[in-house]
Amino acid sequence: MAFASPVQVAALFSGGKDSTYAAYAAVQRGWELTHLLSILPEDRESMLFHVPNLHMTALLAEAMQRPLISEEADTGEEGELDALRRIFRRVDVDGIVVGAIASDYQHERVNRVAEETGLRVFAPLWRHDPRRLIRDYLASGLDIVFSSVSAEGLDASWLGRRWDASTIEDLLRLEQTRGVHPCGEGGEFETLVLDGPLFHQRVEILRAEPEWSGTAGVWRVLDAHLVPKSGSTTAAGPAGPSGGP
Repeated sequence: MAFASPVQVAALFSGGKDSTYAAYAAVQRGWELTHLLSILPEDRESMLFHVPNLHMTALLAEAMQRPLISEEADTGEEGELDALRRIFRRVDVDGIVVGAIASDYQHERVNRVAEETGLRVFAPLWRHDPRRLIRDYLASGLDIVFSSVSAEGLDASWLGRRWDASTIEDLLRLEQTRGVHPCGEGGEFETLVLDGPLFHQRVEILRAEPEWSGTAGVWRVLDAHLVPKSGSTTAAGPAGPSGGP
C-alpha cells in the first residue's frame, strides 16, 4: 500500500544519533516531518526506549523548529507499549519514522503498536551496515556526543566525548577487540545530538556532569541553550539512506 501524497510522518525521537538521522532521512526522501514524538520511560533500564538526557528533547525540538509531543511510560513492557499507543493516537500522519537498526525487540513491538493504530512504520536505518552508518552520521553534519557508556573498553573518558574521525576509528577497533557494536545497538553506549542538518540553531552545553559507577557512566546535561549556527543553516552531506516502510 502506497502513501498518499504529500506524505506526512512523525518521528520517534530521543535526541540520540539514530532517531535524529532517521528523521533527516525521511526529510531527504521528500516527506513532511510534522512532529517529533518522545517517550519518557519510568524504567531507567528500559529495553525499548533511549533514556539519558531525555529532558533535552524539548530544546532539540525547538532547535529543529518541530513540535514535540511527549508521553510518560510506566515501568514494564505493557506500560511502555501503552505509552506508544497513546502517542501514536495523538498525531494525524501517514506513518512513523523510527531509528531502529538491529533490535528485533524494538522493531517488532513498534511495528505491532503502529499497526494497531493504523500507521505504517518507516525504518530507514534498519539492517544497514553499522560501520557505514557511523561514517554517514558524521558526513551528514551531525554533532554527536556520548551521553552514556556501558561496555568493556569504554571508560569514563568517553562521557561527553564528541564524535570525529578518530572516534569512528576507535569504535571500529573496539568492535574487533571487544565486540562493541559500532552503533551501540547492544546497549554499549547512547548519544546526544547537538547540531545537524535539520537544526536551525545548535545546542551549546553550559554545564554537564559525568556520573560513573562500577563499569558504566552517564553524562548528564544540567544546563544548555540554543545559539545561532555559523555559516549555512543546513549542513552539507549525502542524502539519507534509502529505505521504505
